[in-house]
Parts: sequence; structure tokens; C-alpha cells
Amino acid sequence: MVIDLDPASDVVFANRSQANLSKMLWEDALLDADKVTELNPSSHIGFQLAHAALRGAQRYDEAMEAFTIMLSKLDEAPEAHIRDLRQQYVCPSEAEDAIRKAVIIELTNAPLRLLNTSTGILCDRAAQLNSFKTSPEYKELLSFITKRSDLQMERIKEVVTMHFRCVLLSHRWEEREALLHHIQDKDVRKLKGVGGITKLQSFCKVTRDAGYSWAWMDTCCIDKSNNVELQESVNSMFVWYHHSALTIVYLSDVPPSSQPGALASSVWNERGWTFQELVAPKVLIFYQKDWSLYRNDRSPNHKESPEIMKELEGATGIDPQALLSFHPGVRDARQKLQWASKRVTTVQEDTAYSLFGIFDVHLPVIYGERKQSALGRLLQDIVSRSGDITALDWVGQSSEFNSCLPADIISYATPPCSLPSLSEDEIQTAVSSLRNIVAVDLASKLYNMLEDMNAPLFANSRLRLPCIAFRVTEVKRRRGDATHSTYGVKANGLWNLVITTDETLKQFSRAKPTGQTFFLVRPWDRRLLELPDFADEAESVGDLSESESSSNSPGEEESSVGSEVDSRSLRLMVHLGQAFSALLVAQQRVGEYKRVASDRNIIAQVKDPASIDVLNIRTLDIL
Repeated sequence: MVIDLDPASDVVFANRSQANLSKMLWEDALLDADKVTELNPSSHIGFQLAHAALRGAQRYDEAMEAFTIMLSKLDEAPEAHIRDLRQQYVCPSEAEDAIRKAVIIELTNAPLRLLNTSTGILCDRAAQLNSFKTSPEYKELLSFITKRSDLQMERIKEVVTMHFRCVLLSHRWEEREALLHHIQDKDVRKLKGVGGITKLQSFCKVTRDAGYSWAWMDTCCIDKSNNVELQESVNSMFVWYHHSALTIVYLSDVPPSSQPGALASSVWNERGWTFQELVAPKVLIFYQKDWSLYRNDRSPNHKESPEIMKELEGATGIDPQALLSFHPGVRDARQKLQWASKRVTTVQEDTAYSLFGIFDVHLPVIYGERKQSALGRLLQDIVSRSGDITALDWVGQSSEFNSCLPADIISYATPPCSLPSLSEDEIQTAVSSLRNIVAVDLASKLYNMLEDMNAPLFANSRLRLPCIAFRVTEVKRRRGDATHSTYGVKANGLWNLVITTDETLKQFSRAKPTGQTFFLVRPWDRRLLELPDFADEAESVGDLSESESSSNSPGEEESSVGSEVDSRSLRLMVHLGQAFSALLVAQQRVGEYKRVASDRNIIAQVKDPASIDVLNIRTLDIL
């Protein structure tokens, strides 16, 4: 057999597919390599040939030995131009480092402990890496990384990603689950199949049969006695599910051959932790009690099944598009809180902890702090990071953490207060009317003050709330049912309204004042300023042509700008004249207030928008 080889190249049989070479051909190539080595033992050529032949024959350990010898021959070559060839090659340790870096990046988004479905052994990060290093995929990859250009090749990432593809389980915890101490240092395949062990074994078998080497189940793959590991796991779980190759949902309460609709009635849809396990994964497959596919749907992703997605929408209230393209974060916080409002957890703090990933927050996990504290810390972080006041839109009982926050997430089950909005024609008509009765300079001053208002900010359970406040002048008890107190309330500048609350309020009026101060407040919402986003503003400036910018004289430009400012100010007055969802707050000490919780939205409206002035603008400290 004759091999035409360029000595300066590591590409052997470049125009022939290695996959099509038979074992005999590779053995022949190896014999040729031996002959070349015999003819010139000091040359690197024979070992280069041997590396290629052994690699093709999948004898990777021997291939690396040949490659190492080849490098030494290059280093020892008497000819300078041969020694120079060494610069294009990398030593095996450099290749190993490149692979290790790729593995570390891949495992960043994976659980800390994984079950090896081939061995049945639970592996930590070190064991996972060691398992990879002893695999044929690793040895093959290492044998192909010979040149410096290979260190950046996409193939490293592809092989690593393929090897560490992980399947996560989503399920409802039951009375007897497999825990860490049940499986640690044991082969789960050989354990006695009872209770949660049976579930774990079935999950691993389904995962292995689907071609995946790694599996993760929350009951037994987290060391809950290790606070650091528990903290990291709770804060990372959304990311783990999102980056899983597949998430399997086990519906223990859906019997085999169930009728369509059984998924919607499963208790899995009611659990707190399964919220993120539903929206985070890209690929989801549902299995019934006997581990058969739900509805016998053999599609690779049940999130792409219109029938199953329709069931999920009916059960969760989450529309299919949001299920497919859910984005974690504090944006649209009120809607996410509503989706989570009716879900329950066994441990009370998990009501909040199970939502950390939903809102992309990283907070301490402090089991024993109780639900109101955990939920309060979460909501505090959402409001402070987003400046979004819609998290204050709820009905129910106030939290001990802060009176502006609810005691229970169920308070968000009622949809956010939705009030009629004006059409553009109605706004323009109202602006025209206000021009005749409102001093434009006062409207502009009000606009500027509100534009300069800070966002709401929580610190140490205290809320600094920018708002428009209306002083309450009368609170009078009305006859109502035995469980609630109903009060008629009057406030400066507002139409009279009725408030129902479980709290007992001190009655007073202008004729019989009280030493306690009450305000009906409108939490400040910057959207009322109608300011464009910075990106939109920049785009509009960029679109302004030179001819447009130079067509007006300086006086005309100033007049145009002034007219726009006046228009914005008056438009704000129109918006402030519309009905709004108000908070009733009661003074506790000088400068400190508490929200009075109500069992329904408090809808207030100003009598005359022109009466609102800068004296109404406040920032209240709410406990």
C-alpha cells in the first residue's frame, strides 16, 4: 500500500472519509507507518503516520502515545525547518485544558450532582469530569486536537455538550421519596424498588432509553443539609431546567390510557415549584402513572403539541405563547404573580423561593423565616429593581413585612385593577378644555416635579413611595356585614368613596378631627408622563433631516418646543383626572405610615384636575 503524505501536514487521507475505511486498511496504514519509522527512526514522519492510523482504528490511547513521540522527534530534529513545524502543534496537556474549560462552561448551567444512567451512580462535578475523561468521546476528541487552530474548533463544544446532555424530572413530591442518603455511593439500579426509589429507577430507565447519560431528580440530587449547596440550587434551578436537554414531567395521578383533559386536572399544575418547571424548559414531555406517554403523543416536544398546550392554558391561565417563550425577570411582574397566586407549597417559605427563578432574583434562602418574610423579601426586590408599582395592586391582608405588600400570594389572584382609558380624541378634547382653566406654568411645574420623582425604593422592609397624596377629611362607619367594616371616606379634591376593610378605623370629620392623619394616595407611575423610551427617542432624533432642522427660525423652534412642553403638561393633567386605584394610608408616627388593607380595590377620582398642585406630591415612608 502506497501513501502519498505531505510531511509538513497532519492531514492524512484528506480526500478520503475515515468512516469508510475498513479495519484492514487502517492496519495496512499502521504497517506502512512502522516501515517509515524503521527506515528513519529519528524522523517524526512515521509517528505522524502511526497517530493518524491508530486514530482511524479508534485506538486512541496508542494514538496519543504516537503523537507524543512525534512531538519529541520534532523538538530533537537537527534541521531548523523541521523544528519549526513543532510550533503548529499543541501538547496533550494544552488540549486537555481546552476541553476542561469547555466542560466547566457547559456545567455552569447544569445541576451540581447528576445521576449517571449507565452506572446508576450519583456523581458530583469531579466525578462527572472524570467520567467524561474515561469515555471514548473524550479520547477521540483529544486525539483530534493536534494543532493550535484545533483549540478553538466548534467540535470541542459540540462533543462536550453532547456528552453532558442532562434530563431533569418535574413531579409532585409524594410521601416516600428517594433522598440523597438513600442513593449516595450506591447503584440506584440495584436498590430495592419501593416508593420513591421505583420512581427514580423508572425515570433513569426512560432517560437512558432515550439516549441520555445524565439525569437529575430534586429529591435526591441536592444535599439539603449543606446550606451553600441548597442556596445555590434554589437560585439556579430555573437555569438548570432552561438548559436541560429534556425535562420529563411525571404525572403520578394520571392513569394509563387517560382521556384528553386528564393533564389539566392533575395536581401537578397546582404546585409551586412546578411553575418554573413548566415555563423554563425548552423541551418538555409528559408521562402518565405507568410511564407511558401522555395521550400517546410521541412528538419530541409536547410544548409543540397544540392539544397539550391548550390543556395547559386552561389549567394554568398561561397563554401558549408565554409558555413557549417565557422570559424570567421583573418585567410584567404583576401577571407572573397572578399566574403563581393559586399554587401551593408544602413548606411555607417555598411560596417565595420557588419564584426566585421566575423573576431572575438571587436572594438568601432562610428556611424558618416564615412565609411573609420570604414573600416580602421577594416582592421588595421586584419593586426596587423594576420601579414597577403594579406589585402593590392587590386585595387582602397586609404583610407583617410591610403593609404595602400582601400577607399571601393568593392576594394577586384577582386580576389587576383595570380602569377605562381615554381615546386620543378624548384626550385632545380634554386638553383643549384645560387650556382655558389651567395656568400652563403651574401645569409645567407639576409635570417637572413628577418627572424628577425617584422610583419606589425598599430598604430594610420600609418603602419610600413617591405618590400624589390627598388628605382624608372624614371617615364614617357604615352598616355592613359582621366580617367587614365599611366606611364612607372623604378627601380633599376627591369624590366621596366607600372602603371595606377588616381593620377598625377611628371615625372623624372636619367638625370632629382626629390627631391621626390619613391619605388616599396614588402611587406614582412614570408612564403617565408619556415619555418615549430612550431607544425610540434616539431613533426619532436620528431621523430628523437637516432640512427639517434648519427650516425654522430660532424663535419658531423655541415656540415649538414650548408648545410641546405645554401639551405634555396638560395631557398629564388629563390623565391625573381619570379614576385610579388608590391606597389608604394611616400615619403611625411623624413621617411614617401604614397601608390600610381592603378586600376590594379602592377606586378614587379627582373632582377637578386643575386642583392638583405640587402640594399633593409627596414621598411617604410606609412601614
